[in-house]
Amino acid sequence: MSGDLTLTEKLRRHLPWITLVSVLLLVGLRDINFLSPQNLITLSSDVVPLLIMATGMTFVIYIGGIDLSSQSIANMATVLATISLPALGVGSALLVIAAGLVSGMVSGVVTTRLKVPSFISTLAVGGIALSVGQYASGQQALHMDTEQRRQAFGWMTGQTAGVPHILVLALAIVAIAWFMQVRMLPGRTLKAIGAGEPVVVASGIRADRYKILAFALSGMFAAIAGLMFSVRLSGGSPTLAEGFLLPAIVAVLVGGTPLTGGVGGVLNTLIGTMIVAVVRASMLYFNIPATGQQIFFGLVLIVAIATTIDRSKMKVVK
Repeated sequence: MSGDLTLTEKLRRHLPWITLVSVLLLVGLRDINFLSPQNLITLSSDVVPLLIMATGMTFVIYIGGIDLSSQSIANMATVLATISLPALGVGSALLVIAAGLVSGMVSGVVTTRLKVPSFISTLAVGGIALSVGQYASGQQALHMDTEQRRQAFGWMTGQTAGVPHILVLALAIVAIAWFMQVRMLPGRTLKAIGAGEPVVVASGIRADRYKILAFALSGMFAAIAGLMFSVRLSGGSPTLAEGFLLPAIVAVLVGGTPLTGGVGGVLNTLIGTMIVAVVRASMLYFNIPATGQQIFFGLVLIVAIATTIDRSKMKVVK
């Protein structure tokens, strides 16, 4: 029995890779050009904002929480980046990142200090971020000045040897997040909190500080994703990132980081994001409408939660 369990655990650990390769081959059989290096690079660059958002969310799910504010923070970031660009130039990026960091910290403080469940606290902060975006934009789409955008963020929109700079930047951010997760004390502590928070608290570690850090990182990464949206689309809107929250959560979960936390991590989310990207592209190949895509991701979310969650940590489900 123990041998079977070990085999099951090994299979679960490699399931994201197996799923990604299987989906790639399935679509490749329909159109071999789909597997061309240039197409895969284009596919990867198209989901850069989703990857960044999901990477930040990974830290919160890693500790057994959830962040429902990411999409709204990204929307707010697109507006703030657009309206601050004329005055601050490239400095608008710092404003956006700071706004996301503060928003995430508020979620963390409300969750840890006021003992409000994370899905409620982040939903409330998301509502605040949405309102800020609507107020700042006048509830309308905004546009960046082409020359100002080029001077401040032209380096982000270019490419070298056929590889978009925004993809290189995203991979660098993911690498930093991975290093923090596996090589630095905060990352190891977040893993311990996800695996068993009572043990962490009993050892004398102030777990709340690290949980606030997880939410702050999630907010900051969501803001960076919003900045990338804004630069790519040359503008901002309080609804520009609509429809990305569900795929971001799915990317984290199908990558192998369960809602109960403690296992998985940033590299798993990278794989999960590519699975989401390939599945979305395959739906276009098979002529599945956008509404059908949301239904599909909803079903995938249910399956991902059901198959990855650690039920030993949940005595009662409400």
